[in-house]
Amino acid sequence: MKRMGLMLAMLLAGGYHEAIAQGCTVCTQTAAGLGASSAQGLNSGIVYLASIPLIFMVTVGLIWYRRSRTTATEE
Repeated sequence: MKRMGLMLAMLLAGGYHEAIAQGCTVCTQTAAGLGASSAQGLNSGIVYLASIPLIFMVTVGLIWYRRSRTTATEE
């Protein structure tokens, strides 16, 4: 049952890729109008903002992996 819920959540989350992809176009157009140093600052900001959710997802994934391994060995 847990797997079914996880698969449903992933399916629903995947439906928003079109809205997220539009942000890339805005950033590209903004960076094209800026100078080199300002564009580098914009790129650094994007990497910073993207790193926080990625670190969170990796942490949750590692915890999930470790708990599933300990549960499998106890059975």
